[in-house]
Amino acid sequence: MPTDALLQSDVPGFPVRRGKVRDVYDLGDALAIVATDRISAFDYILSPPIPEKGRILTSLSVFWFDWLKVPHHLVSTRLEDLPAAFHRPELAGRTMLVKKTKVVPIECVARGYILGSGWKEYRASRTVCGIPLPDGLQEAGKLAEPIFTPATKEEEGRHDENISFDRTVELVGRETATELRDRTLDVYRRAAAHAEARGIILADTKLEWGRLPSGELILIDEVLTPDSSRFWPKETYKPGASPPSFDKQFVRDWLETTPWDKSSPPPQLPPDVVAKTAAKYREALEKLTSPG
Repeated sequence: MPTDALLQSDVPGFPVRRGKVRDVYDLGDALAIVATDRISAFDYILSPPIPEKGRILTSLSVFWFDWLKVPHHLVSTRLEDLPAAFHRPELAGRTMLVKKTKVVPIECVARGYILGSGWKEYRASRTVCGIPLPDGLQEAGKLAEPIFTPATKEEEGRHDENISFDRTVELVGRETATELRDRTLDVYRRAAAHAEARGIILADTKLEWGRLPSGELILIDEVLTPDSSRFWPKETYKPGASPPSFDKQFVRDWLETTPWDKSSPPPQLPPDVVAKTAAKYREALEKLTSPG
């Protein structure tokens, strides 16, 4: 299996939409999602890519789709099940054939710990997405119960905006909003318990859901990967600051040490940051998929 980093896939003959990490090909009645080795931070795609990152993300998503036992969009990861144009070695292990759905326009975030945008809002108002929280919480502190903190799904290049549950109801209706909240929190709770048994804290995660033509709501996109979640080593965790992580927070933290203004082309990632990031992604895969 090739180990060179894949910056961009190229499969002629099919319409493609490129996100920060994934290249999504329209097959007519289905989609092919190729996870590249691109890495992004602060809404910029960074350079160079992280070798094998796409395969690790795909392997973790496949693991969780199977482990969670919830309806999802994954059909196959076998290149043989895709059109012949996809039968390329560089696409092996990083390509998913998935069902087409109507994507629900809400980023479904579950938080068991408070950090990032949630921490900023809490410091300003003692709330997160309109949910009142007690005084005295610390950065990266554990919440009494996991909370559902939705956000809008913005177009590429625009920041998603945290919203309240009432605003979610306005956007998608009360029945859908309630189902999104309940199912997202169920996934988070079960995955967090699985991760903790393997020495990893699942601080928060972002899920996406879509509806099939039948109306059924299913889990789509990636799930519980280091790109969509914050994973912390349990043995070194302590509240009060951003903990060491198995996710791309490591890259964000490095960028914060540079003079980059976040409004111009970002600096090149040094070889040691690339290597350490790749190692963190691999470690997350190994630990989360271990028997425990």
